[in-house]
Amino acid sequence: MSFLIDQGSLEPVTARRGFLGTSGLLLSGAAVALLAGRDALAATKGKDANIADVRILNTALAAELEAIAAYQVGAESGLLQPPLKAIALTFQGHHKEHADLLSKTIVTLGGKAVLAKPNYMFPTETLKNQADVLRFAATLEKGAVSAYLGAVPLFANRDLSKAAASILGDEAMHWAVLRQALGEVPVPSAFVS
Repeated sequence: MSFLIDQGSLEPVTARRGFLGTSGLLLSGAAVALLAGRDALAATKGKDANIADVRILNTALAAELEAIAAYQVGAESGLLQPPLKAIALTFQGHHKEHADLLSKTIVTLGGKAVLAKPNYMFPTETLKNQADVLRFAATLEKGAVSAYLGAVPLFANRDLSKAAASILGDEAMHWAVLRQALGEVPVPSAFVS
C-alpha cells in the first residue's frame, strides 16, 4: 500500500501543541503514547494498527495546526523585524506542508483528519518584544521535536515512522535557527530529547 508521504506536507493539528509546551507544550514521548492510545504500542497488524497510526497522525496534525496559528500570531504581532518575520513565515509554511501531508495520509488510511481549533490559548500577554516571540516559537519547536521523537517508534507502518522522523528533523532545524536568533547556542546538546 502506498501512502502520501512526500516531503512538504505533514502537519499535526490539535494535539501537537497539546503535546508541546506553553499552550500545552513539552509533552514527552510517553505522553504522546497516552494521547494516541495505549493500543498504539500493541497494535502491529491490520485494522488495529491503522486505527492506532491514525490516532498518532491526528495528534501530530493537531499540533501542526496549532503551530500554524502560533506563527500567525507572531507574524501579526508587529514585534518581529522583517528578516525574522520572513523566517517565521517560512517555518509556518513548513508546518502547513506537514499538516497537508498528515491530513492526506489520515484520509488515505481511512481516518478523518482533525480540524484546527477556532481559538488557541497562546500567552499573547507575555509577548512584549521580538525575543519573547522567538522564545515562544522556540519552545513550541522544541516540544514538536520531543513529540515526534516519541511518536516515531509507535507507528505500526514503518513508512509513517520515516515520514515522522523527517518532520522531526525539520522541527529540530527550526528550533536551532530560533535559538541562534536569540543569541543562544543553536544546538545545546549532542542528543535530542
